[in-house]
Amino acid sequence: QVRIVESGGGLVQPGGSLRLSCAAFGTIRSIYNMGWFRQAPGKQRELVALITWNDGITNYADSVKGRFTISRDNAQNTVYLQMNILKPEDTAVYYCNAIVGSFRYTYWGQGTQVTVSS
Repeated sequence: QVRIVESGGGLVQPGGSLRLSCAAFGTIRSIYNMGWFRQAPGKQRELVALITWNDGITNYADSVKGRFTISRDNAQNTVYLQMNILKPEDTAVYYCNAIVGSFRYTYWGQGTQVTVSS
């Protein structure tokens, strides 16, 4: 079984920065990719950023390009999301997602709240 653990959310003022971390624990032979999604109240969950595990190819939502950076630590099965120039519209619960193994099972974290407000 695989467990996904997120950390790093909180309250920040507009223009500020936060760094989210997400680690995958358990019997993991391979990771296909890991990413971050977010869900604001009354809205659908949306992709924020994604990174492939073998070659580090990244993909970002248009709304965060140039402000957010996703990175990974392969040895620690950990992915990070550096969020800069945060805006109130970035307020949401951020969920980490991992696609693991040759059958590409999908695992989710419990979510971490990010609130951007003055």
